[in-house]
Amino acid sequence: MQTLKVELGDRSYPIFIGQGLLDRGVMAPYITGKQVLIVTNETIAPLYLSRLTATLDKQFNVDVVVLPDGEQYKNLEQINTIFDALLDKRHNRTTTLIALGGGVIGDMTGFAAACYQRGVSFIQVPTTLLSQVDSSVGGKTGVNHPLGKNMIGAFHQPQCVVIDTDVLNTLPEAELSAGMSEVIKYGLIYDEAFLCYLEDHIDGLMGLQSDLLEQAIFRSCEIKAEVVAQDEREGGIRALLNLGHTFGHAIETDQGYGAWLHGEAVGAGTMMAADLSCRLGYITPSDVERIQNILEAANLPITPPESMSAERFVELMTVDKKVIDGSIRLVLLKAVGDAIVTSDFSPEKLQETLQAGRDLGNCC
Repeated sequence: MQTLKVELGDRSYPIFIGQGLLDRGVMAPYITGKQVLIVTNETIAPLYLSRLTATLDKQFNVDVVVLPDGEQYKNLEQINTIFDALLDKRHNRTTTLIALGGGVIGDMTGFAAACYQRGVSFIQVPTTLLSQVDSSVGGKTGVNHPLGKNMIGAFHQPQCVVIDTDVLNTLPEAELSAGMSEVIKYGLIYDEAFLCYLEDHIDGLMGLQSDLLEQAIFRSCEIKAEVVAQDEREGGIRALLNLGHTFGHAIETDQGYGAWLHGEAVGAGTMMAADLSCRLGYITPSDVERIQNILEAANLPITPPESMSAERFVELMTVDKKVIDGSIRLVLLKAVGDAIVTSDFSPEKLQETLQAGRDLGNCC
């Protein structure tokens, strides 16, 4: 087992990464009282719920909520389902919620924990690659609104994050690819040497080679922890973690939540950000080709839906948490391994990227 720490003063917490952690009871010391509510979904419950409850039943009073699976259920209605269970079972302020699932379950469980009795403890047990390397770390919680993704939420840090890499053995191929989009992101914005590692080992990573995956997860979480420690509430450097996300969130909202996996939309969005970065003269056409190659090797889409017009993109991108005083701010690449957040870009160049469609990367 490898351990990292997110350094946030008295709210610091560990990230445990390794095989078989669901069976080892590593989270027990981080449960604050005797009551536990596990929140999971219909896909994960048959696979891993009994293993988790077996490690907790002897020490804690464990209740369970099983939600429907999918991004389309990441809404306030399902948050109320969690509240109903907490109130029905009379959970008090010392209760601990445990999120057993992917990013949707993690975000909703954390948001419910942030709200219930004005804040109770929770633990992240992410079961997808994307949630292991991204959404489980950093305390962003929330739900979607029909007009915008993740627009309702709160910052609420977990007590710990438990990443059992064995659960990836049951991960569908599309979910593996979706997670790789976030792993690749870390190399593009922060660490070119890590990107080189991913390029060298992409076949093994996509083949679920455990030692390679554990190293990629560790470095991804290490970068995320470093960034969060510097900027917990995304007032500065943390916004860099949103490379491709403003484009990607627009795709998810337009297509209907769940039609595209989050990581798939981020993959296409990353390609759009690379294309715009090239049109602005920041990176070279060979850099764009390199980015396209790694995204395609991870079986990610590199173009947006043909049905989305440039006008539709702009409409949805203006409903984004990074918009300030009406200005769209984007994460762009100054170089491979070096990103910026800026609204100082040519609207004409943005339009060129939005209109490029299937020709992304060919006009710079």
